Amino acid sequence: MQQHCCFLSKCTLYLYCSRVIKSDEEIEVMRYVNRISGEAHKEVMKMMKPGHMEYEGEATFKHYSYMKGGMRFVGYTCICASGENNAVLHYGHAGEPNDKLVKDGDLLLFDMGSEYAGYTADVTLSYPANGKFTEKQKFVYQTCLDANLKVQSELKPGVSWTDMHRLAEEVIIKKFMEKGLLHNGTLEDMKKAHLGAIFMPHGLGHLIGLDVHDVGGYLPGKPDRVLEPGIKYLRTARILQKGMVLTVEPGVYFNDALLEAAGRDQNVAKYINWDAIKDYRGMGGVRIEDGVVITESGCELLSNNVPRTVKDIEDFMAQYRP
Repeated sequence: MQQHCCFLSKCTLYLYCSRVIKSDEEIEVMRYVNRISGEAHKEVMKMMKPGHMEYEGEATFKHYSYMKGGMRFVGYTCICASGENNAVLHYGHAGEPNDKLVKDGDLLLFDMGSEYAGYTADVTLSYPANGKFTEKQKFVYQTCLDANLKVQSELKPGVSWTDMHRLAEEVIIKKFMEKGLLHNGTLEDMKKAHLGAIFMPHGLGHLIGLDVHDVGGYLPGKPDRVLEPGIKYLRTARILQKGMVLTVEPGVYFNDALLEAAGRDQNVAKYINWDAIKDYRGMGGVRIEDGVVITESGCELLSNNVPRTVKDIEDFMAQYRP
């Protein structure tokens, strides 16, 4: 019995290792599933306006993926959040089934990925329901995009994924300091107090492939999980290798429960400009999620057919609004 269990454990380990590094054929499938997912997201952007229900975005995405891409399934439960729901990381579950009415002024956070031949995409777009960012929404979105692009620019074999998570948090903290949302301390002070975990309470990203959160993140002989606020949610701490496929998904959120908890912790509360931050509460938040393949000298962006800049989003949506 013991030998049998040992054999199964070794088989499982070998299987997990084989799924971490993708073959050229696997990567080609993932290019396709990301392309169709991106086009499906754009179909949602065309139709989603104030007065629609969140679930209409989910229905549109699934319809396009199947009709145009032959993708009968999605890789995970669609997250179609609006307004304050954006701050709920896995909104869209059975208890909150994308059933809110979208209102004028809402930001949308739509996290959806199609599945093809067993391989899934995982792509998140955030944009204003009425097609125009407010100044505050624009600041939050640009902060998140800066973090996303900075991380992508640093990706290559040999880079630590935990370092990339810390880099994303650092970009967000710096932007908040420049805007006056954080004050009374240095960047290093705020990093030590884990301010980043209050506004990005999840990991930077994860391995993806035959599962949306693919296996192999924590294996024997590989870096252990870092047990610190925020970064402890990373689904892998591995050193990047050519052929890995991961998501890059920084987020910036204004979650009332987390902010209230921060307010009770004087080691954290002293750095937050509460008068300034109150104007952002209720916005929910922003997440910008891309799929990338690690190459010999950098990374290849898989989700490369969706509008990402503020201008590109507003210009695209303006085409489908009176």
